[in-house]
Amino acid sequence: MADERGATGPEVDVKLLELLACPLTKGPLTWDPERSELVSRLARLAYPVRGGIPIMLPSEARTLTEDG
Repeated sequence: MADERGATGPEVDVKLLELLACPLTKGPLTWDPERSELVSRLARLAYPVRGGIPIMLPSEARTLTEDG
């Protein structure tokens, strides 16, 4: 179901985002609502969020490319 911004899928709680860190770099994560992913710019990985649950396994993460 799309919200007023046109994004679909579950949102990530802001408080949870403040607590989570990249398991490889221990650096910050940013929320990508278009892809429902938590992005680690330092590790160049995007961790999926499935059913509102972040999957923080490097083996499940998507490698970021130059264009995103």
